[in-house]
Amino acid sequence: MSLDAKLGRTRELLARIERDFAPAALASSFGAEDMVLTELIASEFSGIQIFTLDTGRLPKETISLMHNAQAHYDVAFSVYRPQAGAVDAYVKEHGANAFYESVDLRKACCGIRKVEPLGRALVGKKAWLTGLRREQAPSRRDLGEQEFDADHGLAKFNPLIDWTNDDVWAFIRANDVPYNALHDRGYPSIGCEPCTRAVKPGEDPRAGRWWWENATSGQQECGLHVSQSQGAVTASLSNIRIKVTA
Repeated sequence: MSLDAKLGRTRELLARIERDFAPAALASSFGAEDMVLTELIASEFSGIQIFTLDTGRLPKETISLMHNAQAHYDVAFSVYRPQAGAVDAYVKEHGANAFYESVDLRKACCGIRKVEPLGRALVGKKAWLTGLRREQAPSRRDLGEQEFDADHGLAKFNPLIDWTNDDVWAFIRANDVPYNALHDRGYPSIGCEPCTRAVKPGEDPRAGRWWWENATSGQQECGLHVSQSQGAVTASLSNIRIKVTA
């Protein structure tokens, strides 16, 4: 399918989401895919909201893009941050960079900084949108264009699910879409600063995420797009005995 055909299908889907699933919102991490959707939403489907999760550990380039994109599109992104008490308890108990020590500690950190804020961001929404693509990772190959997010009880859409990496960048270049400067430095996938690194030519695009865990390439996820993530986060927090006091 040509890029024009994929773009037409994506526009049709966004129009349906805006019409039938309001209030709906794009969860943007300001990656290349999210910037494609931001371009389309801001220019054609303003009834769809946009929010982001500021984990407190984002690269300065991501923060810079967030500010630049708000000015470029003249829109305000809703920003959700982790609960300070949970972050403080994690750091006090295990250290600021304990996620390097074990998968459980890493997942617990993701739970505090990403998954819990996402839950708050989705309150009252009928649907949320992502920039996920099947080509990105083995863990995403079976995703659909439209799914039901049982964890949050609402529809979930992946409007770029069949787009290729070349499609994404062709659209960005053709439409002068702002993007994260780290992409030009070998970062195909960008998350928190201490958990992301550049990849070498020929490496899997997800190889720069949580590389120290030695997991099967492309299989690692933070929990935002994993079924029953809330339960997994609760279990991880319990296992590592984080105590949050009011």
